[in-house]
Amino acid sequence: MRTSWGSATDRGLVRRINEDALLAYPPVFLVADGMGGHSAGDVASRLAVEEFAQLAGRAAAEPDEIHACFRRTARRLRDVVDAGRTAGTTVAGVAVAAYDGAEYWLVFNIGDSRVYRLADGRLEQISVDHSVVQDLIDAGEIDPADASVHPERHVITRAIATDAEPAPDYWLIPAGPTDRLLVCTDGLTIELPHERLERVLATVPDPQLAAERLVAEAVASGGADNISAVVVDVATVQPGGGAQTELTTPAPARPAAAWIEEIDGATVPRYSRTEGHS
Repeated sequence: MRTSWGSATDRGLVRRINEDALLAYPPVFLVADGMGGHSAGDVASRLAVEEFAQLAGRAAAEPDEIHACFRRTARRLRDVVDAGRTAGTTVAGVAVAAYDGAEYWLVFNIGDSRVYRLADGRLEQISVDHSVVQDLIDAGEIDPADASVHPERHVITRAIATDAEPAPDYWLIPAGPTDRLLVCTDGLTIELPHERLERVLATVPDPQLAAERLVAEAVASGGADNISAVVVDVATVQPGGGAQTELTTPAPARPAAAWIEEIDGATVPRYSRTEGHS
């Protein structure tokens, strides 16, 4: 598959530093939203990009290779973050994958950064947030329209962190000849509604200009968080068949007590600890 792409990031109008990081180089396109404050979040997101960048330049990536990047990031994070400190990062992205002579998108995420696909003029969210409000939506306890004002809207339930093995989700999607993908941190989606994302992606042909437009509009809308976006277009693709498939991975072993901590007024991680590390 041949792709063209663009990317943009901005500190926003409130945060002191930009704890987002991104990677845009085939076959992997991703964003990472660091958490921790005092530069710990910046370290976490940078480590994620460094690990996934080892796949850059290949024709395609395998699910096992992507998962290994998650695990290595968690291992390095434990090694570099001081004892007693909390740090972590979300990661969402897409990789070019090939199976049985056809080409696919391998979508992956942990946390509340997102992956969208624009196809036939319609924008669809592929990834599913790992967050308290998403759990409440899935349980039918709140309406999706109320998620943006819920008091726990910044609380995530999974992340790459210092005290838990990463448990990302994966989807395998046949690549279409007119696909356009958006990978973004929540700093974009808290500022711009779905309809505006769809409009910009559908009307700005150049992926670099589209990424820049989205980030600029999010800053102008308030810029309450760091904002990052990667836009990926298909140039040529070997078509395949079939429908979207979710790939499952084992849950972390031996979950213990969950924790919650307020970090710099932004994303709040909450997820299960696990005993032992690999």
